[in-house]
Amino acid sequence: SFNSLNHDMTLAEFKFIWYMEYSHRMWGRVVGLAYILPAAYFWRRGWLSPPLKGCVLALCGLVCFQGLLGWYMVKSGLEEKPDSYDIPRVSQYRLAAHLGSALVLYSASLWTGLSLLLPRHKLPETQQLLRLRQYAHGTTALIFLTALSGAFVAGLDAGLVYNSFPKMGERWIPDDLLAFSPVLRNIFENPTTVQFDHRILGIASVTAVTALYLFSRKIPLPRRIRMAVTSLLAVACMQ
Repeated sequence: SFNSLNHDMTLAEFKFIWYMEYSHRMWGRVVGLAYILPAAYFWRRGWLSPPLKGCVLALCGLVCFQGLLGWYMVKSGLEEKPDSYDIPRVSQYRLAAHLGSALVLYSASLWTGLSLLLPRHKLPETQQLLRLRQYAHGTTALIFLTALSGAFVAGLDAGLVYNSFPKMGERWIPDDLLAFSPVLRNIFENPTTVQFDHRILGIASVTAVTALYLFSRKIPLPRRIRMAVTSLLAVACMQ
């Protein structure tokens, strides 16, 4: 990286990048210890039920897997590629996997914690409530996919290709959208296509969250659920 891209970097500039990377690694290790040590203590004291022990083991496994995946991702950016003149960067596939794993870990931890802290509402299983739950699950999957597409944007520096919105340059659909062959490769390796997909998915996510909010207004829901849906809409708009 130094020889091909940052040969004019000063020692102070290198230290800034080094300390950012070092802090990220240390913070990750602190998070891991903050989870694993109390979990081991609660387990030894017998405070965990059998189903909760399964959750704890799964989350501990995810914490370790996340660290391993981070090392595997960084390793891809340090590999020498003598035949390549591209800017040194980590693999966008490994970056997306690292981010996806982090989102799963965070969501599972939050879900487990809230399940213990807040009693579940016993609501009548009406057709409207069932549809709302299914739509919420679909919206969650769409948001997750949008976040993963953002990792591909970051990994390929695709955000630098076009900086106008809603059009990309002077066109709604750019000319080089399917420049790579085979066509499927464009989705993951063509910076133009990656940015285009991320825009479409982002707009779709905001639309889905808005529709979820509007649909929820037609159903009598407890205050806590209504607050959650309203907060989701506010965060989506802010994002």
